Amino acid sequence: MADDSLPDLSAYDAVLFDLDGVLTPTAQVHMHAWQTMFEDLFAAWDIEPPYTERDYFDHLDGKKRYDGVASLLRSRDVEVPWGDPSDDPSADTVCGIGNRKNEVFSRVLRAEGIVAYPGSVALLDELEAAGIPTAVVSSSKNAEEVLRSAGLRERFTVVMDGVIAERDHLASKPAPDVFVEGARMLGVDPARSVAVEDAISGVQSAAAGGFALVIGVDRGTGQDELRKAGAHLVVNDLAELVTGPSPLPDADRSDIQEKSA
Repeated sequence: MADDSLPDLSAYDAVLFDLDGVLTPTAQVHMHAWQTMFEDLFAAWDIEPPYTERDYFDHLDGKKRYDGVASLLRSRDVEVPWGDPSDDPSADTVCGIGNRKNEVFSRVLRAEGIVAYPGSVALLDELEAAGIPTAVVSSSKNAEEVLRSAGLRERFTVVMDGVIAERDHLASKPAPDVFVEGARMLGVDPARSVAVEDAISGVQSAAAGGFALVIGVDRGTGQDELRKAGAHLVVNDLAELVTGPSPLPDADRSDIQEKSA
């Protein structure tokens, strides 16, 4: 059973989920694709210091693809033309470099597929049974493909993704735009809704959007970092929020952290 001190999500008007790292372990695929692409790029351009895993969390995680590219290159004092989303992956522009990474990601996803986190599926089942509307709010342009691959697409009437964000010129997380737009599309008030995120920029986005409850999922970012970013509550897995029997009976719930008032 879930800890009695944890919030009852059915008391809120809606729950809006980030995708990568919250519903599916695609964050690992993204991390691998970014690392592969940037290590090759840094070697070809003699860029120092080398790419590290920390770069993913500091510059890429949760952001729109091209904004992430620009942020990481800027951290190495490298500036290239922005280009256009239609740029060939071989183009040495922000968009071309972003498209280069996406080729790697898509190749891995199609070859290996993706399986949703069991705890996340259990929570979706519970929310659906309670009649609580849900949406996906993702910076990824691959959100639709990932949801279909994981067998989750039919669960959501609203998918606010990177394609819509680019079309409507919405600012990347940590700006509140995408979460606020997701709530608008779902027809709910952020002040009566829940946002669930695993990225620092995503938590900051939801907090800035005025969501009543911001839940951080610690898949490696760090509990302290998520709380500092604005999470009211941090869990290791969404199974901890399921009120029925947990799909992960051996999960250690002692690490659940609540943000001080």
